[in-house]
Amino acid sequence: MKKAVFAGSFDPITIGHEDVVRRALPLFDRIVVAVGCNSSKRCMYDVEQRMEWIRATFEDCPQVDVLSYEGLTTDFCRQIGAGYLLRGVRNMMDMAYEQQIADLNLRLAPDIETVFLLTRKEYSDVSSSAVRELLRYGKPVGLMLPSKISIK
Repeated sequence: MKKAVFAGSFDPITIGHEDVVRRALPLFDRIVVAVGCNSSKRCMYDVEQRMEWIRATFEDCPQVDVLSYEGLTTDFCRQIGAGYLLRGVRNMMDMAYEQQIADLNLRLAPDIETVFLLTRKEYSDVSSSAVRELLRYGKPVGLMLPSKISIK
């Protein structure tokens, strides 16, 4: 069974995240959207809320699971038997960052392969941090979010 982990803070999940997972569905038997819990990172939304939004987004996809984890992503992959890390890349800056992380992960876990999907052009400017910034100033963010979730 080909199982992939798509890890992130998803604070909140965006249409870019959703698109990456939906496009990856034919590549894997299972995709675990894994909400990382990092005590040093201040999130706008709690883990349960983020997981609820992700579950709602993929309620029509039985091969998508939603879990949370703490610690190293490669350790989590091993715990759940995932052989792949799924990552979305929006631009060259993302690619440089993701390459460094993938190289480190390969050192830590040579049995876990990182798979990159390029973000669709229309989502290249969408990020959770952009959504949070717009929300702080009371601006609408609906077009950046999956259709099944609403944030006010």
